[in-house]
Amino acid sequence: MDRYRLTTDDNPFNPFTQWDQWYFYDMSMGYNTCERIARIAKNSSQLPEKVNRDETELAINELLDIGIAVAKNGNVVHLKKVENPDFKEEIFPENP
Repeated sequence: MDRYRLTTDDNPFNPFTQWDQWYFYDMSMGYNTCERIARIAKNSSQLPEKVNRDETELAINELLDIGIAVAKNGNVVHLKKVENPDFKEEIFPENP
């Protein structure tokens, strides 16, 4: 489960609860947010979920430093990081 997702300030859909609509809007505008994150994040199926989640957050933060996305029509929009209100961090004992 993701803790954070990246979106644009013009996307009216929630990337946690309205994924299909959010993704369609994002792709139709040419933002390709998921692909941009995937190019930066060093994720792997060989890594624990928490490591992949942390890598994704680092990629989101890097894109936030850029701060903008450009639509197909040339409009510039701002990026924003949204938090999943249902996210629960897994607690693992230090010495099992």
